[in-house]
Amino acid sequence: MFKWITAATIAALLTSSGSAKEMSDNQKPTIVLVHGAFAGSSSWNGVVKILNDKGYSVTSAANPLRGVASDAAYVAALVKNIHAPVVLVGHSYGGSVISSLPADVQNVKAMVFVSAFQPEVGESALELSGKFPGSSLADTLAPPVPLEGGANDLYIQTDKFPHQFAADVPLSHASLMAVAQRPVTDVALSETAKTAAWKNVPSWVIYGTADLNIPPAAMAFMAERANSKVTVVEGASHVVMVSHPAAVADVIIEAAEK
Repeated sequence: MFKWITAATIAALLTSSGSAKEMSDNQKPTIVLVHGAFAGSSSWNGVVKILNDKGYSVTSAANPLRGVASDAAYVAALVKNIHAPVVLVGHSYGGSVISSLPADVQNVKAMVFVSAFQPEVGESALELSGKFPGSSLADTLAPPVPLEGGANDLYIQTDKFPHQFAADVPLSHASLMAVAQRPVTDVALSETAKTAAWKNVPSWVIYGTADLNIPPAAMAFMAERANSKVTVVEGASHVVMVSHPAAVADVIIEAAEK
């Protein structure tokens, strides 16, 4: 029989979490995955299966996609509640989010940027995507959906989504991704970074040469600037974690084992 979760149960869970043992240096890291714009947590499914099979605990954050600082605070709350070392992984706009992690988050041992932004303080995703030629995202966006407060939700047109976002994914799968895409606000894409957390932890980067959202030249520039270890997947689209989950999992595992 179904039982309602009571306030007392929640309080007990919070107390248990707060009294967890201190982290051990030998403890296997937990992998926290942060999806980007126009995607969702299910975009990590192939990677999650591989990581689980290798014995890793994995959490996929439901990135709100509302604004860099607020999304980073949401992810930070999740990470701080994990009493283990964490490898923090961000895809696309999710890279902006993990880069903006507050300084009081102490358990992140490595960051992995998957076809992602690595903004310096003062930079936005919008600025970085236009720094080099190659992004065709703007031409594929649907009319903005106005929100209260003046922001707009952005979607990719469903018929253009497969080619723009996931050209190396089977069309049947990419079409489902198009329908299930989650919108990002225009405010989030134009919000500038206030911190650059990748300066304080080792970082890894993986991206594809056929990315139409973030120009590969932009990701190479950001990775070199951050002194990240780079893996380039020939012909991979923006969703390299969907089309090449083993390659992405290998990079995450390498970061976890360092």
